[in-house]
Amino acid sequence: MQSLQEKASAWSGVDQADAFAIDEFNLFEKLGLQSFINLSTNFYTRVYDDEEEWFRSMFSNSKKEDAIQNQYEFFVQRMGGPPLYSQRKGHPALIGRHRPFPVTHEAAERWLQHMQNAIDESVDIDQDSKVKMMNFFRHTAFFLVAGNELKNQNQNQNNQVACKHAANKPAEEE
Repeated sequence: MQSLQEKASAWSGVDQADAFAIDEFNLFEKLGLQSFINLSTNFYTRVYDDEEEWFRSMFSNSKKEDAIQNQYEFFVQRMGGPPLYSQRKGHPALIGRHRPFPVTHEAAERWLQHMQNAIDESVDIDQDSKVKMMNFFRHTAFFLVAGNELKNQNQNQNNQVACKHAANKPAEEE
């Protein structure tokens, strides 16, 4: 059975070494806080303006400003900066935090399209950092898809078991 990381690599086309190349040096020190704020702001402006209602609706329960803050704090923390996200929200637990959302292959690709456009427009991020970040984002997006599919598989198994037991249970006498 493939691990979630192996599925993420297979589906994203990014091997784990390339996905985690962001750990080879401190991107936060290199780029600074404002680069991450600008990237997240540009990204979420695109998301909240997306023409596809199905995609936009995944973010409808969050204020844009909160989504921006959550994302840039996570990026800062993950890419070598202070643990801003964990200090405010606790452990990132990406699969658990994305559990309420339908993180499908289609949703991941749409998310990545917006992130690619946002990062391409980021003049304060050098090309090498952009490549490393996009490899991480692509792999992580499909890691979340794998987690979503595992969640759905477990729910289906639980539902089948519950139905199976209910079907075999003798009718109660009145």
